[in-house]
Amino acid sequence: MKSLELLKELVKFQSLDRDSSKGVLDYCDTYLKRHGIQTEVLENNGYKMLVCEIGNGEKTIVLNGHLDIVSADKEDFEVYEKDGNLYGRGTADMKAGCASLMETIIRLRDKDLPCKVMLQLVTDEEIGGLNCSKYLVEKGYLGDFVICGEPTNLNIGLQAKGILQIDMDIHGKSAHGSRPWQGVNAITKTLEIYNNILDLPFSREKSELYDSPSINLSKLNGGEAYNKVPDLCSMSLDIRFLPEQKPEEILEQINSLIEGEATINLIGDPVKTKIDDDYVRKLKAVIKDTTEKEPQIFGQHGSADSRFFSKLNIPAIEFGPSGANWHGKNEYVNIESMKEYENILEKFIMNMK
Repeated sequence: MKSLELLKELVKFQSLDRDSSKGVLDYCDTYLKRHGIQTEVLENNGYKMLVCEIGNGEKTIVLNGHLDIVSADKEDFEVYEKDGNLYGRGTADMKAGCASLMETIIRLRDKDLPCKVMLQLVTDEEIGGLNCSKYLVEKGYLGDFVICGEPTNLNIGLQAKGILQIDMDIHGKSAHGSRPWQGVNAITKTLEIYNNILDLPFSREKSELYDSPSINLSKLNGGEAYNKVPDLCSMSLDIRFLPEQKPEEILEQINSLIEGEATINLIGDPVKTKIDDDYVRKLKAVIKDTTEKEPQIFGQHGSADSRFFSKLNIPAIEFGPSGANWHGKNEYVNIESMKEYENILEKFIMNMK
């Protein structure tokens, strides 16, 4: 299996950051050129990315994959096969997807395609994608439908929550620790505000794919000494909002509970691809025909590079091979699912009209 052998080579690269990812990107460039694919390598802020395109036609299908990985213990980088799976850091997330996307492009190279197929390989998805996929979108490397090859167990990650990260300072009144009633404890005041945020209207909303937004109290800092009532507490929240929600309205609700205003650290766009999208419907049918199983349609709580395309109202999804434990111990990809994945992609593209 060519993609399996390619995957084994890709996972040898500990592509953890900007500089260490350049080697694996260059390897992919050489590999594709050796198989007759003309590539374009771009660089932005020191981050390298690769683009290539085959086929003709009015429509373009974009296959997007990231080669960067998250850190791990030394033993997690050991690559081995067991019970039909390939283990090792980056196997599932998402070098298996990248290997399969590359082999799919190679398999389709000499066929009479009904559309264009663009492959994008990037190296900074794990830290936000701002230097690669966002850059490619801004430079016009776009299509009519985007598949990010993240591990989804051959199901379809249709949507993704947006990101709103905020910081706020809550003020109290200091007093001696033996007489807390003479002061206003900023820490307990902050916790009360947090609990009130959980009861705001936006917190109780749901959608077709989500039961609620996600609210994580990610940082809390206050107090100077045991014998002093703290007069300042800083709180940071990581809010993953529903695709239909607007971050400015969420911020307005939160600001109504505090003195002053919360400070925005980051706003990330959601993925809003519709269940009844025609490309999704066609892909769903191909998956069912290939695997003899009805694929699950689900919403991601986190986000991927699909959000940069969705911001321009381009339908984008996450769809990739089966595996488990990405970002954790004993990460693996199922080898057979890689074969199915490639067959699904080829059928889907060849049936495009």
